[in-house]
Amino acid sequence: MKVKDYSKEQLMAFYETMFKMRRFEEETFEFYKKGMMAGLAHLYLGEEAVATGVCAALKDDDYIGSTHRGHGHLVARGADIDRMMAEILGKETGYSNGKGGSMHIMAMDKGILGANGIVGGEIPIATGAAYTIKYKGTDQVAVSFMGDSATNEGTFHESINMAAAWDLPCVYVIENNLYGISVDIRDVTNTPDLAVRAKAYDIPGVVVDGMDVTAVYEAAKKAVKRARDGKGPTIIECKTYRWQGHHVGDPAVYRQRRSKTEKEDWMARCPVANLRKEMIEAGKAEEAEIAALEERIEAEIQEAVKFAADSPYPDAEEAYTDVFQQGTL
Repeated sequence: MKVKDYSKEQLMAFYETMFKMRRFEEETFEFYKKGMMAGLAHLYLGEEAVATGVCAALKDDDYIGSTHRGHGHLVARGADIDRMMAEILGKETGYSNGKGGSMHIMAMDKGILGANGIVGGEIPIATGAAYTIKYKGTDQVAVSFMGDSATNEGTFHESINMAAAWDLPCVYVIENNLYGISVDIRDVTNTPDLAVRAKAYDIPGVVVDGMDVTAVYEAAKKAVKRARDGKGPTIIECKTYRWQGHHVGDPAVYRQRRSKTEKEDWMARCPVANLRKEMIEAGKAEEAEIAALEERIEAEIQEAVKFAADSPYPDAEEAYTDVFQQGTL
């Protein structure tokens, strides 16, 4: 479907999510550059259409297994950005009381079972959630977001084999941005399309333009419906591109195969800027109302930045809480 085929409300919702995601990540980058956060941040800049399109196809009680690039997934699910910002700075008002930080951010109130710093570590978590859904007989769905490099991990194949054999309600979303932390995915696989691996498990595998939020949304709707109807899993590969290196401190020198204009070519396909332009050209929104939406989001972002900066760090004694289960299960 084209932009003109969507309602104004749906398009504005897409744009609001992606613009908020973009500004959230830009401010996170500022935290890092100012030395205000511990560790590294793995930014979602450039990939906004993927999480936005997929999460728009979900219900409120569905589950998500997230990656170390999880900020975008939380924003797309409507997580509290005040608590997100606070968590990134290690503050006690954060989602995990400052103990998870950027790489392990989670939002259980939104069904996000935690971001994961282990490549492919979220795949069995989402698959396990899908198993519990089937065991309990609810109509929920679990989504596993992963990077391209995760598809070369054994846990990818083991989890999808299990989901396919048992028709588990899981959707596996590959955010293929071409590069892992130190390798070009094209140098370590023998196919340009990672979704073809679905053939080995006799489940659908689709490739979509990950820079086009409507393309992602349409693919996600079909996959989610299939899962919710009890027909089993789907692999969706979203071809996308991240503006930064693997993390904020990565100079991305491994991009040896890219052309001189690769980054510029991808940035010309910016999902945020292009949707904004297409909405105006299609007569779906006026410049002034989009600007008003951006102004409102900017105010929310700045409020979250202030909330996080002003929040206290957890007490030292808190290091010993939430470490293990007390009592009997």
